Amino acid sequence: MVLEKLSDSLKNSLKKIAGSVFIDEKLINELVKDIQRALLQSDTNVQLVFNLTKQIKERAKESAPPGITKREHLVTIVYEELTNFLGKEEHEIKITKKPTQIMLVGLFGSGKTTTAGKLAKFYKKRGYKIALIQTDTWRPAAYAQLEQLSKEVGVDFMGIKKEKDPLKIYQSYQDKLTEYDLVIVDTAGRDALSEDLIEELNQLNKLVKADERLLVISADIGQAAQKQAQAFHDTCKVTGVVVTKLEGTAKGGGALSACAVTHAPIKFIGVGEKVDDLEIFYPQRFVGRLIGMGDIESLLEKAQEVISQEDAQDIQEKFLKGEFNLLDLYNQMSSLKKMGSLKKIVGMIPGMGNLNLPKEMLEVQEGKLEYWRHAMDSMTQTELEEPEVISADRIDRISKGSGIKVSIIRELLKQHRMSKKMAKMFKGEKDIGKAMKKFGGKMPGGIGR
Repeated sequence: MVLEKLSDSLKNSLKKIAGSVFIDEKLINELVKDIQRALLQSDTNVQLVFNLTKQIKERAKESAPPGITKREHLVTIVYEELTNFLGKEEHEIKITKKPTQIMLVGLFGSGKTTTAGKLAKFYKKRGYKIALIQTDTWRPAAYAQLEQLSKEVGVDFMGIKKEKDPLKIYQSYQDKLTEYDLVIVDTAGRDALSEDLIEELNQLNKLVKADERLLVISADIGQAAQKQAQAFHDTCKVTGVVVTKLEGTAKGGGALSACAVTHAPIKFIGVGEKVDDLEIFYPQRFVGRLIGMGDIESLLEKAQEVISQEDAQDIQEKFLKGEFNLLDLYNQMSSLKKMGSLKKIVGMIPGMGNLNLPKEMLEVQEGKLEYWRHAMDSMTQTELEEPEVISADRIDRISKGSGIKVSIIRELLKQHRMSKKMAKMFKGEKDIGKAMKKFGGKMPGGIGR
């Protein structure tokens, strides 16, 4: 989960609302102080925090609209104001001209080169022809890293290994760029307060005339984010922000509020080390994850990348008819593995974020999935399709064939029985959404009605 400590603090603050008998001024003041403390501890700018919480406090004095309780109204206000604070709506980069050019700028170590590879993968999956240009002549490993990323993603690489002038590198490929839908220019990392480096960036910016100039900023930069963001913006008029390393820091508020300084929205966030771990920044979805309401849209998008609509429909129909077998479980696990870590997926499911599942438990469960897969590889087709036939003798055979302990295989069968039991509860419903209502119609995020 990104910004885990901030997320836990905000969820704990909202739990006070759910557990309170009355929504009065004292509770609102406590909530505001909790939110202030959580954001300040994550390195968010002090003035921005006070502006945000002042707005929450003012709106909390208003009467709740007809049809919702004071509790729901207060949770909605927090959700909406946090969303507004982080940019209100998404700002996807559309490829509208050929070539569309993106230039990445930022500090040393902010993750620009990795981000260049992630952006290339993101747009390649959407069918665009892409080139990556290496203009970082300061970092010795920059050329090799971007070349390797280009091969991994399957896009064209442009660079001159020993050339020290970034302008010459770009100019040598300029005539070829019209062959591409998207050109991503990776620049050298620099301290925005170093005059020589900034002058080089200024010249490159004038030559490239990029359609998008994205400031790549690491989530662990803290309060320094504002001064650096302002200096980069003064040099090349930043059009957007990419926040990296959000998955590995307790901080991140400084980077997230950098867009307030540049007046440029956060366009992407890096949520992992893999080349697929880049997401369009949707403030509403992001805040939903932070406060435990989940992010079902992103979960579905990830699922659609790894499982076809027909397969998903087939699994749903089998589940609702109570015909869900180990083979279906096997296919689901294969898809889950492609979607990312179990912890990340759980954070996207509405309500699951509020369960505060221990990290150790999620890691154990993730490891268990691998054991279960190996066990299933040693089962016959009949056993996969009709798990009920698996006797003690068969479990011993599967254990010897797969090298997996008997106890783990029994856990797998128990998991299947639980799934079947749930499927029986849902039997007769037309879709999962309606079926879930049998569990008691709570608000997304577990703030009960």
